[in-house]
Order: sequence, then C-alpha cells, then structure tokens
Amino acid sequence: MNSSDLAAYWMPFTANRQFKAAPRLFVAAEGMHFTTDDGRRVLDGMAGLWCVNAGHGRKPIVEAIRAQAGIMAFAPPFQMGHPLAFKVAQRLKRFLPGDLDHAFLTNSGSESVDTALKIALAYHRARGESQRRWLIGRERGYHGANFGGTSVGGIAANRKAYGNLLACVDHLQHTHDPEHNSYSRGQPAWGAHLADELETRIVALHDAGNIAAVIVEPLAGSTGVLVPPVDYLERLRAICDRYGILLIFDEVITGFGRLGSSFACEKFSVLPDIVCLAKGLTNGAVPMGAVVVRKAIYETVTGAAPENAIELFHGYTYSGHPLASAAALATLDLLEDEQLFARSAELAPYFEQAVHSLRELPHVIDIRNLGLVAGIELAPKPGQPGARAFSVFQRCFELGVLIRTTGDTIALSPPLIISKPQIDELIATIARVLRELADR
Repeated sequence: MNSSDLAAYWMPFTANRQFKAAPRLFVAAEGMHFTTDDGRRVLDGMAGLWCVNAGHGRKPIVEAIRAQAGIMAFAPPFQMGHPLAFKVAQRLKRFLPGDLDHAFLTNSGSESVDTALKIALAYHRARGESQRRWLIGRERGYHGANFGGTSVGGIAANRKAYGNLLACVDHLQHTHDPEHNSYSRGQPAWGAHLADELETRIVALHDAGNIAAVIVEPLAGSTGVLVPPVDYLERLRAICDRYGILLIFDEVITGFGRLGSSFACEKFSVLPDIVCLAKGLTNGAVPMGAVVVRKAIYETVTGAAPENAIELFHGYTYSGHPLASAAALATLDLLEDEQLFARSAELAPYFEQAVHSLRELPHVIDIRNLGLVAGIELAPKPGQPGARAFSVFQRCFELGVLIRTTGDTIALSPPLIISKPQIDELIATIARVLRELADR
C-alpha cells in the first residue's frame, strides 16, 4: 500500500505519522504466526492484543461464523432475542465460580466496564441507596477507552486530554514498589497492606455509604504487568464486604486461561460481585464482551422495576450479535476440548524461567510474571520515555517476532497454544535485540 492508501484511517493508540511513514501490515494469520504484506512470518508474542488465546485461524471458530452468517447475520437485541446469545450467557456460568450467573453482553472490554459501572449504580439505587455514587479505581489501572473506564482508569496519558471526566471518582495507589517487589516470580510477597488504603483513606474521606464500587484488574496488564501481592485481593474483598461496596474485577485480559485458570477470580479464590470480560471470549474473531454479575445483583435490579417495565436502561445495538455469539460458543468449545487452561498452567513455569533469563541483559531493570503473561521493564532513555522499548519492538518485528510495549515495559502474552521451542524463540529474539541495543 502506498501512503495515499493509508492516509484516511486514523489509527487507535498509534503514532499515526510514524506508522504511515514505515507501515507494519499483517495480511494473514494462522496458529502462532502472522504473515506480513511482504510475505514474512511473525511469531505472535501477544495473542494479537491479549485476545487470541487459542491461536489464529482456528477452523471451528471460522466455520461457526460462516455458518451463522448464512442463517442470520443480525437480530435486534431490544425486546427480541435469538438462541445463541442465551447459550453464551449459560455457557459463561460454567467458566465462572460461585453465583456469578447472569451475563449482560457487550461488544468490547470498554463497553463491559461502562456497563459494570452502570449496573453498580443501578443496584444501589434499587436498594434505596442512590447516594452511593463514588467509583474507586486504581493508579496505573486500565479499564478501556470510554468515559467511565477512562475515569476509573489510572494511566495518566489516557486521561490528560479529556479533563475531569466523571466527577465522583477516586483512585487507590498501585501495587508496585521497585524497592520491595522487583523481579518477583509470580505474586510478590510484599504489598498486601496497600489494599488497606481503601479503608483508611478512601472510606474515611468519602464515607462508605457514598461508595458504589471498587474496580481493579486482578493483574494490571496494559500498564506493564503488575502482579497482585499475596493477600492483596483478599483484603480488598474483605473491606468491600465490611462496607457494602461492590467489588468489580476487570478480567478483560486475565480471563479465559491467561493465568492458568479459567479466570483470575478462580485462581486467587476471590469472588467479585461483577466481572468484566471481552478479548478471549471470541478468540478475537468477532468483537464481543460481557459483564457477569452475582445472582443477588440481577435479582435486585430487575425486581425493583414494575412488571413489564424495562429494568435497566442500557444496551447496545450489537449486544449478543449472532456472529459474535457463534464465535464465542465455538471458542469456549475449543478452550474446553483442547484443555487450554491446563496447558497454560503447565507451560507457566517454563515461561517464567525463560523470561527471567533476561535479567542480566542491558537496560533490564525489572521482570514480572504470572501464568502466561510477563512484563520486562527497561530503563528509559533520558528525556525520552518509551523510546527504548519502542526500539526493541521495531527490531523484534524486523526479526519476525511480535511483542507489545507500554511505556518502557515489554509485555508478553502469547497464545496458549505456544510451544516450548516457540517460547525459546520469543525470548532469544528479545535477548538478541537487547544486546544489539546495549549502547543505545
């Protein structure tokens, strides 16, 4: 494609001018690899964008989408329905613990977060506590790009252009302290006490009776892979229980096997009130997300409305889209049939050892990992934050490996079908590039 072919598309989260001067274009994908427009194969170290957990071009998913498109490509979701959407909601119950058993279907993680925040406010209103308006996020958290998710999110670059966003929002401090938990393998031992800030500062400042919900990523992904300290999530759950605050887990990244269990809430044995899902739900094949709530939340909101009345004035034209539903059902089948959650857990120790082998290489200042996700933090170039990691990203792409960078952290999150030799290739390529760039 020439420059005029690229001009019209305003790309998301991309340095548009830089990209269009030297574009990186994929034209096909299969298994663990993308194919570029010039015919090169690129090993996928990021599951596309944290989402292609079962690998690319999986035929059962492709065929399910194709078949459904020939039957019915769209059905209205308001006051009407189609069977596949109900099947998706029913299947999700099997993947989630406890009484997380009612699913509201969306089209993305961003929509899932905004939906979850609305449900939290609607729940308290239905209980006669409409004064509970405060929503508590966390520094360095990422909850999508819509107004609600950006408000409770805590990555400064995602917020600085948009003013104050939602008014009743506060943030907990993040959980990473290089002095105490750098180079942790799995969950760091230090940091559980950071959850206590919810009680000692947030509740003390705003009063528990005014707080609707706390939303956190169990493992913060897009900020550079921040793994929760041992007992941190448990303390958050206990404090929320003590004050009647809803606990929302944003599992858009951690869901569907990324950490070696179906979801992080299962791995950590912490039951949230609301879970936000997306990405791996359809293996990235068709946009889809979901918000799954505990039974009492659904019954409270729906039970507060008069009979035959709409209970929650919220939804999307493409909620439960037939093609997305078909893709989701095929994906969930594939995850179960190939036991990919167990595979993720089995590969995790090998992956951990591989990523930590980079510890002594030039510019590496920290490594964090859990399951099949890792962050390799590099020392920034003076006055050029993010530039060093981006140089690694570009060179890895030239050598046939896709990684992701956020700031000066390399993020790795490969499809769960990755093999040990492919892990070796991924890490060896990063090591080569770090050595090449030792003096830059």
